[in-house]
Amino acid sequence: MRGTLAAAKDWLVDRGYALGWALVCRVPESWARRAFFFGGDIAWRRQGRGVQRLEANLRRIIGPQASGKELRALSRAGMRSYARYWMEVFRLQVISQERIVASTVSPGNGEKAAFEAMAAGRGVIFALPHTGNWEVAGAWIIACGAGKFTTVAERLEPESVFLRFLAFRESLGFEVLPATGGNSRFGVLAQRLRAGGMVCLPADRDVTGGGIEVEFFGEKARMMGGPAALAVQTGAALMPAVLWFEDAGWGVRVFPEIPVPAEGSRRDKTIAMTQQMARAFEEGIAAHPEDWHMLQRVFVADFDPGRLPAEGGVAEELNVPISRNGAGGGDGP
Repeated sequence: MRGTLAAAKDWLVDRGYALGWALVCRVPESWARRAFFFGGDIAWRRQGRGVQRLEANLRRIIGPQASGKELRALSRAGMRSYARYWMEVFRLQVISQERIVASTVSPGNGEKAAFEAMAAGRGVIFALPHTGNWEVAGAWIIACGAGKFTTVAERLEPESVFLRFLAFRESLGFEVLPATGGNSRFGVLAQRLRAGGMVCLPADRDVTGGGIEVEFFGEKARMMGGPAALAVQTGAALMPAVLWFEDAGWGVRVFPEIPVPAEGSRRDKTIAMTQQMARAFEEGIAAHPEDWHMLQRVFVADFDPGRLPAEGGVAEELNVPISRNGAGGGDGP
């Protein structure tokens, strides 16, 4: 009986995603936007665990001097931003590449340095926080000349939903490696980088239990050390990038390359580079806090001390989700 109920639930979830993709693409964008904002407002008013966690994270950005009213207004804007992300994911197949390129601003044009590195035969690692619209940014960098890039995705449940997202992202030009099963993700990513390819990895939340402890908005936080470890191992250029929403478009800021320190062990170098990555994230998120879709724990102080694992080695298996189900769907560690 339990198996039958689980199968029925999986079927309903899969049908729900399929309906979302089919329906949202067929209504005017203004209708879809209003509907998703309405849903975001409902979630915000309910003050579930995800919204409470979002507000706890946003409090670190705006500081203790901000009023509760200011925090609530920011969290509402954050939930609307998160709703916009999902609306655009469902509509991305009808958003033209020309519109994405024309409507994306890139202050400083930092992507040019990435393309120059690739032209010289070096790989490039974009390390990102969960901000803005990851899929749109991926489509944009491909349209700008990347051709394709490689990333890692968590396996969603049910499997049929994971396969839908896998096919969707591959249709955009992403090479997606499942986070579990199969060959070593670290090894495959290193191969792509040594061949002069591009790798994109969200890295602002430790999902492995073996992340690197950094200082972030004045507190200790855990972030993924994989991007820095890959740069140390392969000589690829590590470039943080932060995304946000503009009124009718999108924003991308690509930060300068984080160089590999000349001295120290491989672990010491990885830790130092991960801290610099966190500083770049800090700067980008502070400029657009409403677009940081982090509805889960990031800061060490928010974890149960008894459940907080020790920092892992730099060779920990990469397990970095790009799905926003992994970024914002609850209150998991």
